[in-house]
Amino acid sequence: MLVSLTVGKVDAGVAVLLTKDNRLIEFPSVLLPNNISSGSIVDITVARNHAAETANATAFQSLQKRILNTYGVKTPSPPILRLRNATQTSLVLEWDPIDLATASLKSLSLYRNNSKAGAIPRPLETRSTKISGLAIHSEYTFHLVLRTTAGTYQSEKLTCRTHKMTDLSGITVTPGILDPARKDALGETLERIGGKMIDSVRIDTTHFVCTEGRGPLWEKAVEMNIPVVVPEWVDACESEGTIAGVRGYYLNADPKARQLNVIHGSSHQRTTSTMSAATTVQGRPSTQPQRTEQPEPAAEPPLTPFPGGETSMQPQAQTQEFSSEEDDAAPPPPPKDESEAPEESAQQNGDVEPVPESEEKPLDAEDAEPEADDREDDSKEATLPHNRPDEEPESQDEKSKGKGKEGEGDFSEVTL
Repeated sequence: MLVSLTVGKVDAGVAVLLTKDNRLIEFPSVLLPNNISSGSIVDITVARNHAAETANATAFQSLQKRILNTYGVKTPSPPILRLRNATQTSLVLEWDPIDLATASLKSLSLYRNNSKAGAIPRPLETRSTKISGLAIHSEYTFHLVLRTTAGTYQSEKLTCRTHKMTDLSGITVTPGILDPARKDALGETLERIGGKMIDSVRIDTTHFVCTEGRGPLWEKAVEMNIPVVVPEWVDACESEGTIAGVRGYYLNADPKARQLNVIHGSSHQRTTSTMSAATTVQGRPSTQPQRTEQPEPAAEPPLTPFPGGETSMQPQAQTQEFSSEEDDAAPPPPPKDESEAPEESAQQNGDVEPVPESEEKPLDAEDAEPEADDREDDSKEATLPHNRPDEEPESQDEKSKGKGKEGEGDFSEVTL
């Protein structure tokens, strides 16, 4: 299409062109030929460039696809949290490298029991953290929250539990300068108690074991505030069956204090074993006879086998002697009645020796009657109720009583 236009006015940057129907068109003067002035007529050809349009459309679609593939397909991945090591009072958590895709990182935070515990420093470099000061044998829940320019992403909740004092599987030891034999013995001890030994000082290292405080590993352990102990500490944990205190096993601690601690632990075990054994003995009946000490009876006057008979101290002495002989065999039961105690003891033991007939005669009731009659003449004895004349004739029951107490008479008349 050819159009003829008349130049009306030419300025520094814009030229005014006039159509045949006197319409004004502002046109860039730089696009006009040189030496153009007012009144000049210029011919302008206008045509559509289809090839250029196709090329531009193709380039634009390619750009759209590239943007979609870069920013619309791949998104940041939620962090994956897991437990590396657990002790009685601490937990070591770790996670995989953070995948931000094409987004930018804002923050990475750790939450404990649904409460923010703190922000992770240098989240693109840090992959683990240690939480200390926890309660013994307690359960905790942790999760990570990742905030990016593409959105917020949260990890799955991880439930962890700290160990008991008797659980030694959380001990992670890094050996320092040790003899080869002691290092091998240390590894065997850790294997028996369930611990592990690693070659480098890491965040999950619980103790650094060495005999000399030097070397790069020792320096790193001191920098990370890891306890530096001697190999005897692991032996103490194995012997006591629990986490031993490290105060007496520091590298620069007094060896005497370490020995006292070990002795204290063993004595505690012995005391516990003794107490448990005593409890077991008390719980079951004893099969061995036990000797019970009976208090010595107070001195009592000798029993009178018949009314009006004379009292003598010989039966009491003989009773004491006989009781002493019987104590060697078996202790007698406590007396129920004062008057029947010697008789019951003699009958139960069955050890009363036979007394000659000559010694039994004074105990006969018939022989005792004349003696009782002679004493009735005495003024003092006559007033006693048991020496009255109405008691002289003995009934058949009294004779049987006298015979029943014959053992007492025999027992009391034995000469010393």
